Amino acid sequence: MTVAPRNRHDRFLELFPKEPAFRLRQIEKAYFTSSMTGWESVTTLSKDMRTVLEREIPWISCKAVTTLSSNRGDTHKVVLEGYDGQLYESVLMANMRNQWTICVSSQIGCAMGCTFCATGTMGLKRNLSSDEIADQYRFWRAFLTERPELPQRISNVVFMGMGEPLVNLENVKAAIHTWLQNTDLGPTRITVSTVGVLPVLEEILKDPLWPPVRIAISLHSPEEESRRKIVPTTAPHFHTRLAKWTHDYQEVHGNRRHHVTFEYTLISGVNDNAEEAKRLVQFVRKTSAVKVNVIPLNPVSGKAFTASSRQGIEDFKTVLLNAGINVTERKTMGQDIAAACGQLALTVKSGGKVVG
Repeated sequence: MTVAPRNRHDRFLELFPKEPAFRLRQIEKAYFTSSMTGWESVTTLSKDMRTVLEREIPWISCKAVTTLSSNRGDTHKVVLEGYDGQLYESVLMANMRNQWTICVSSQIGCAMGCTFCATGTMGLKRNLSSDEIADQYRFWRAFLTERPELPQRISNVVFMGMGEPLVNLENVKAAIHTWLQNTDLGPTRITVSTVGVLPVLEEILKDPLWPPVRIAISLHSPEEESRRKIVPTTAPHFHTRLAKWTHDYQEVHGNRRHHVTFEYTLISGVNDNAEEAKRLVQFVRKTSAVKVNVIPLNPVSGKAFTASSRQGIEDFKTVLLNAGINVTERKTMGQDIAAACGQLALTVKSGGKVVG
């Protein structure tokens, strides 16, 4: 696995070691100003400095390779190319407020090996840098600016793209702070979705620099043995440790806006039957989680798994609802543009075509 490149901040300090601290703040603000489209736009900097920056530091850390829009126009997906030619994805999705949610990637590939996931077949290539993560917001901001007929506000960000964000903790943390400082996103509008890397989950409870964003745990099964068939990297005593962690989280961060959500991808014949639903109820009652978000499987070419039927999804939700569990269902979007995590990047890399 190769490492992520150094960020722009460090490169700027190498180039201009004697510049005052406010210069970096000026530059960071410029990155997130829609009217500024390159170094030549940043007229608060001297012409000589802009010339050096134009040569030495790319204005944005990624380049679009392929951008697709769904037939309904509510989902847009891009394959981005990093500094080393590696490909990763980002998705722009319409939300219920007539605004946009970005689904960002944190790694190129993933080492978690979730058996239903396209990204898991890639293995882990490298971590994304904090700039590469933060610039996914900047890419979509520019995309919308060029399309004034579309709603313009990005109101939410979810770490549900390629990679496991808690394995790239420092870069993810830095990117989140960049957004909090330079956009109108508040911490409860950012969700970090994780398969549940328990040592890191425990670490962030003691980290004063961890931003108070929302946490979503990709659970997928109420029991350890069956979960390991879906998430092979499941740690021993996972559910017992996770239940305790949710209560610890509640003590440190918990309130009406900061609560733990469990995500549960429904796979036909694997984890979608009534008995699994009842066991899920029993597990959720041991935790401080206040919501279960069920996710219809987005089938991946080459994988044997299929999505639960509509009736199966409704029956599963009914068991939870009748037990008093707060249940939501994630809306399926962008199937005509390979919006499942990792699908489009793999298609582009292999030279294939996406058929809408």
